Amino acid sequence: MKKTLALVLAAMMMLSLLAVPALAEDQVLKIVTWDATTTPYLDAQKAAFEASHPGVTIEYIDVASQDFFVKTTTMLEGGDKSDIFMVKEVPDLINWVAQGFAAPLNECVAASNYDLAGFAGTEQNYAVDGELYAIPFRSDFWVLFYNKDLFDAAQVEYPTNDITWDAYAELAKKLADPEKDIYGTYYHTWLSAVANWTVADAKNTLADGEYSDLLYFYKLYQDLEDAGACPAFAEQKAANLHYKSSFYKGNIAMLPMGYWFVSSLINDMATGECTPFNWGIVSVPHLEGVPAGSSFGNLTGAMINAKSENKDLAWEYISWLGGEEGSAATASTGTRPALATDSVVSVLASVEGFPADDNSKAALKPVFVGMEWPVVEKVNDIKTIVNEVHTQIMTRELTPEEGVEEMNERVGDLFK
Repeated sequence: MKKTLALVLAAMMMLSLLAVPALAEDQVLKIVTWDATTTPYLDAQKAAFEASHPGVTIEYIDVASQDFFVKTTTMLEGGDKSDIFMVKEVPDLINWVAQGFAAPLNECVAASNYDLAGFAGTEQNYAVDGELYAIPFRSDFWVLFYNKDLFDAAQVEYPTNDITWDAYAELAKKLADPEKDIYGTYYHTWLSAVANWTVADAKNTLADGEYSDLLYFYKLYQDLEDAGACPAFAEQKAANLHYKSSFYKGNIAMLPMGYWFVSSLINDMATGECTPFNWGIVSVPHLEGVPAGSSFGNLTGAMINAKSENKDLAWEYISWLGGEEGSAATASTGTRPALATDSVVSVLASVEGFPADDNSKAALKPVFVGMEWPVVEKVNDIKTIVNEVHTQIMTRELTPEEGVEEMNERVGDLFK
């Protein structure tokens, strides 16, 4: 990983010799973020930008992750002039736009002829009434992790980047071996691990008030649980089990999970926290009629503070961050950037410890990424209802049919 970062920095320096932006020297760019001391991609971004922009220093202002929105909003309300605020969740940005804290970016995009095509439309989640207010630089979409050693031992072919949910369920049952304590798949206790697949069709959302599309996924899960192909939800919930430690035991064949888990796997196998085994990733399964490579996820982006006194430099930074060079720096740590060009994918796939097979590399370029939750009226109330009923379905207090009816009624009542 260090070798990859060194190569990225060398490339950045060469580019800087060709075209260094006309910015004043000895400038400090203040960026408000979270987990600044424990997030490898922040170090890589800072090193690469400073290397290609002599005289500019990045200064991170660290805010606790769990309090990020509340504390940053308090900062902005108090007239803070930090140049850039990282966007942790889309609703955070929408609130900041409504309060006048975010600088509009359409003029900057047009003036610099900035190409947004590589974001595959995800940047539109940062637009309000056609005006862009942030640039995405990270996209954590979900993929299917799998343990190659378990597949090999069972003499079963690996999953591919074009597998349906029905075929996935059959695979999970085939790989399960209760006598050896081997599970075909694993579902974490989050709502997203079971229900969010419905948003990968580019039609449904979890806030549209109609939840019949969730029936298939709840029934699929319960069928797998009944067959002993995955650990029981109630037991995981009671024991507060984590997907990471569970997958590290080496007895779980498949795991649908966010791409962020790649860097954990690579790191922990390198340090010995996880006993190494052969693994890979493929695109998450899809329904019939939904394109292979469709997934869901979240964005992380960067917003320019409307009160920043260094807006030109701030734009230079966030446009760089979301572009090829910044994305290469982000990718050098195993973190998946929002930009998904072939060159960025090559950097991701070249990180030491990343699986060498072609399917794992191809999984890095989804064809569509639906957002986990849309920005709509009363979305937090809707989240609460859907999560409550989700738990009741998963613990079998309600049947899937009863649960869907409950969601429809309770969410509908919010708008009466």
